[in-house]
Amino acid sequence: MEKLFDNTEVAFAIKSNTELDRAFYLFEMIKREPLVKIGTAVTKFALKAYLPVEGIIRATVFDHFCGGVTEKDCMSIIDKMYTKNVHSVLDYSAEGKQVEEHFDLAMEKTLNTIKFGKEKASLPFAVFKPTGFGKFEIYQKITEGKELDPHEVVEWKRVKERYDTVAKAAFDADIPLLIDAEETWMQTAADDLIEEMMVKYNKQKVIVFGTLQLYRWDRLDYLKKLHARAKEQGFKIGMKLVRGAYMEKERERAEKYGYKDPICVDKNATDNMFNDVQQYMIENIDDMAVFSGTHNEESSYLLMDLIEKYQLERNDKRVWFGQLYGMSDHISYNSAKEGYNVAKYLPFGPVRDVMPYLIRRAEENTSVAGQTNRELELLKRERERRKI
Repeated sequence: MEKLFDNTEVAFAIKSNTELDRAFYLFEMIKREPLVKIGTAVTKFALKAYLPVEGIIRATVFDHFCGGVTEKDCMSIIDKMYTKNVHSVLDYSAEGKQVEEHFDLAMEKTLNTIKFGKEKASLPFAVFKPTGFGKFEIYQKITEGKELDPHEVVEWKRVKERYDTVAKAAFDADIPLLIDAEETWMQTAADDLIEEMMVKYNKQKVIVFGTLQLYRWDRLDYLKKLHARAKEQGFKIGMKLVRGAYMEKERERAEKYGYKDPICVDKNATDNMFNDVQQYMIENIDDMAVFSGTHNEESSYLLMDLIEKYQLERNDKRVWFGQLYGMSDHISYNSAKEGYNVAKYLPFGPVRDVMPYLIRRAEENTSVAGQTNRELELLKRERERRKI
């Protein structure tokens, strides 16, 4: 595959000089791991103490990685990206709330996104996070095979109803629904519930997508077993592929409780797992749809090669490339220019409630070898090209 991702003029075409400078200086800060750790600790303290720091957060990390506080805030960004054929996935990213009212609000936000998707071609997916619809502890108890108390039984019934309400709305609107993955010790309950939705709504085409975190060494085996069940029961599989976001937490817990580490032994093993799953899904594309969520250039080129090898159209709606807003524009915009389906996850929500998401993004950029340096190299090259 010809190297597409070095074209900075295409990658940053919609960024103003000011936005380009902000991105450059933000990644310069993020690449310094001690600074990220100190900044994270100070930010958490300031928010907990209700110090007036939200304006600073908005002007820096929030506005770079998020679309805004409300859906309406995001619309100008959505429209701007779509001028370059880059779609958006509106992601209500408020976290940490554990009350029924919040779970209902998250469901309403997802239903609104489905409605927007019917009206705007730039919004081809809706998305939600499992713990946005119910308590982590209930997912965990079910995953561990523990009995729920009577109150939890009622709560779990509501969780299932939220999933079904949103999945049915997605089915009726013909808008695919992406459901994120979280920690291993709660994920089986979510996977089983997602499979129930696939059985119900993925008979003719993929509406419901689960997520495979491919830093887990067991995910290809899981997918193959799911595929066997899908062929027996007559439903199709949708999967978003990601490497994963909870590695340190996963390893610490495995060591603490003395069970086998669920994470691949090293980055190379994770990359191989990602690429193997991607290949398996394209080989079986008549039974599946794939949303390849990656900032890895090699995995993106591999997917392009697979599309060509299996003689698929570049804009085949069963195959999508995905990146996070604020990251890897060189992959997103250059891929879209070549006619591939591309969507950016565009988080939104109250600044305070979106901070856990933003902290993960900052930490991810310090921990992934080469990620921040690659961003900086490309931003620097474009600034030089523009003679800023």
